[in-house]
Amino acid sequence: MSKTRVLIIDDSALVRSLLTEIINRQPDMEAIGAAPDPYAAREMIRSMNPDVLTLDVEMPKMDGIDFLEKLMRLRPTPVVMVSTLTERGAETTIRALELGAIDFVAKPKIGIASGLTQLGAEICDKIRIAAKAKMHRHVQAARSVTQSAGATAAAAAAATAGHGAALPPKAKPASFSRISTEKLIAIGASTGGTEAIREILVRLPADSPAVLVTQHMPPGFTRSFATRLDGICKITVTEAVDGERVLPGHAYIAPGAHHLKITRSGANYVLQIDDSEPVNRHRPSVDVMFRSIARAAGPNAVGVILTGMGKDGALGLLEMREAGSFTIAQDEASCVVYGMPREAVAVGAIDESLALHAIADRLRERLASLGDVANRV
Repeated sequence: MSKTRVLIIDDSALVRSLLTEIINRQPDMEAIGAAPDPYAAREMIRSMNPDVLTLDVEMPKMDGIDFLEKLMRLRPTPVVMVSTLTERGAETTIRALELGAIDFVAKPKIGIASGLTQLGAEICDKIRIAAKAKMHRHVQAARSVTQSAGATAAAAAAATAGHGAALPPKAKPASFSRISTEKLIAIGASTGGTEAIREILVRLPADSPAVLVTQHMPPGFTRSFATRLDGICKITVTEAVDGERVLPGHAYIAPGAHHLKITRSGANYVLQIDDSEPVNRHRPSVDVMFRSIARAAGPNAVGVILTGMGKDGALGLLEMREAGSFTIAQDEASCVVYGMPREAVAVGAIDESLALHAIADRLRERLASLGDVANRV
């Protein structure tokens, strides 16, 4: 069995040494080289042809984001970002995922040696996943999102690039009947999910039913993720807050290291955020969110499971389907990693499997039909 060949790119000699040691301890992978900057890395990529790169963000001569953008355009290669856990680092990491990075590791700000050693298992797991990822699919999906966002996305991109373009104001959600406001969309994802979620949310209208999202992501990154989505979507996107009322025209992102659930308060839905034990090794867990929606919303909800490794979400989505919810899985061809959707299909939790680009339109169709049924009752 051939080993996964990893090239490390980081300006810190200590980090390069630590990552080399962590990787070389694994029987199924090897560090074939370590570059202190993107220019050195470029030559090593040409001569060594690595399977996976680990990439720092802040480096001399060229930062990691500029290098990643060029790499994905000219020679798409699976990349795991190694990003410092700061507000700026979080924003930059989300940008890296948009550009095609498979995943990231939150590098500690202090205690680098002990911190990276403790993260060794996570780093290696993410390298293994990256080695199996479908790079061509992911890059195409990222392009299609940019194209589909229209004028709103163009304005957001200009603002992000510092061109000074003002974002258009959010349209006010349309008035909903009591029954209409009970509709919900629930989305769960992991590896590759940030761009898949973006692809769906950017296509939803301003008067969309509320969307609850659980994406496996550590603390410090979900707020930046929500902020970037809010800048390009017609709906309002925020990090979820405990006790907040769920409103149409809004999407709520589960905060890192906390489960996201809903409960009923009269005719309304209310968010619940807690830090109870991880489920399927994850907090936030997709299963936790789906199960709460099965109990609180039943047939008034649509559940969607997207790209990701593992089985989190499969049994929760089955509970949603058994409670009368309509359920969708992203198909294998459009997934970066077809793990979570495969598990959901295997347990009988799925009504339809669809390509990523088709999911938003199907959501609108299904939710419109729920409204038609409700209006006839």
